[in-house]
Amino acid sequence: MTLTQKITAFKTIVVKEILRFSRIWVQTIVPAVITTSLYFLIFGKLIGSQLSDIHGYSYVDYIVPGIILMSVITNAYGNVVSSFYGHKFQRHVEEMLVSPMPNSVLLAGFVVGGVVRALVVGSVVTMVAMFYTDLNIKHEFITLAVVILTATLFSLAGFVNAIYANSFDDISIIPTFVLTPLTYLGGVFFSIEMLSPFWQNIAVFNPILYMINAMRFGMIGVSDINITTAFLMILLLLSILYFFCLYLLRAGIGIRN
Repeated sequence: MTLTQKITAFKTIVVKEILRFSRIWVQTIVPAVITTSLYFLIFGKLIGSQLSDIHGYSYVDYIVPGIILMSVITNAYGNVVSSFYGHKFQRHVEEMLVSPMPNSVLLAGFVVGGVVRALVVGSVVTMVAMFYTDLNIKHEFITLAVVILTATLFSLAGFVNAIYANSFDDISIIPTFVLTPLTYLGGVFFSIEMLSPFWQNIAVFNPILYMINAMRFGMIGVSDINITTAFLMILLLLSILYFFCLYLLRAGIGIRN
């Protein structure tokens, strides 16, 4: 394929993905707004008002970055896993695989679609957060970089889940039993300094901890993790998942067999 043809194929997949989630915005965007509003109201205002400050910030200010990134993670992952598995189920993937389109273009199209949905939902959740706290982002570039890298990472993770899934039930197992526990235990609602030394040592093996703290550093300037270490962890995981996805596509695992 020529470069122009690759760009056309990429744009086609991205536009299709954007139209897919925007047409059903009541199912893709509204639930995130309702859920995060409840988080801010219950944990931020009702419970948070009874708690002491963390690192010099009120509890609601402290949890805002984590809640925003949690919505980014959930929507990036969910968009790609549901969309690509839907293509597998309806046998549309074969049409793309037999075309001269490179696997990297196919992967990039679905991933960017997931990133766009994550950015849309993250923006809406941020606007909701403004009703509960005064947002004053300390490091805009770091915040944006964390959001985009994290959305890309979990879009790739959703792609892996979709490839291995053999039924619609399979696309909900990982989010329910792996992604949700890791997210809630990743420091969204607490600082790891509040944990005992033993659990602090366990927590550092949770990759989401690095993303949450990088986001928190970007927004309010505090973090339990060194910001350089956090970015290196995110980039390492992103690279591993990217090449793993390309390998799965090239080998045809879960698609051709």
